[in-house]
This record gives sequence, structure tokens and C-alpha cells, in this order.
Amino acid sequence: MAKNRPKNSQDKDDEMFVDVELDEGTVTCKIITIFETGGKDYIAVLPLDKNGENKDGEVWIYGHTEDPDGTPHLHYIEDDDEYERASDAFDEYLDNEQFDAMP
Repeated sequence: MAKNRPKNSQDKDDEMFVDVELDEGTVTCKIITIFETGGKDYIAVLPLDKNGENKDGEVWIYGHTEDPDGTPHLHYIEDDDEYERASDAFDEYLDNEQFDAMP
């Protein structure tokens, strides 16, 4: 379960990362995208192992809000229907990205 107040960082390639605090410890995740559906913001992240890799392609989706100062907060999505809507919206994002990447 994600806890609030993740740390946000950026590397030299302008990739964004966030540290997600779980019950088992902290996991660094690469931010794939922040998207809106149904009037709410969500974030899709790619959890990375200790070597900075994600070998299984697993993606985590959380609710997303920001403080007035821009500090991000991730929120575990407890409602199955809401999670399904967010997941469908992320799948649509991926479809559009793949289409845009075609030559």
C-alpha cells in the first residue's frame, strides 16, 4: 500500500522517479504518466528493482494529487470500479502512445 508524501526526483534524461513507501519498504518507481479520467488524476508508475530495472513489466496505478506547493501525493485506489476505470484509461494512453510511435 502506498503511503502519502512520496519523494519526487528527476535524472539527467528528464525521466521522473518517485519513491513509494510500502509496508515492506521503499520502492523507487519510474513515472510513466499522470493522467485524468472521471474528473480525477491518476499516476502510472513502473516499480524498479535494486538495479534500477523492471523485468516483469508490472505497472502500478495510484490516485494522484498535489499540494499547492507541488508536492505529489499518491493514494491507493480501494474501489474496484474506480481502479478498473483508471486501468482502462491507462490502457488507452498506451494504445495512443504506441500509435504515435509508429513511423
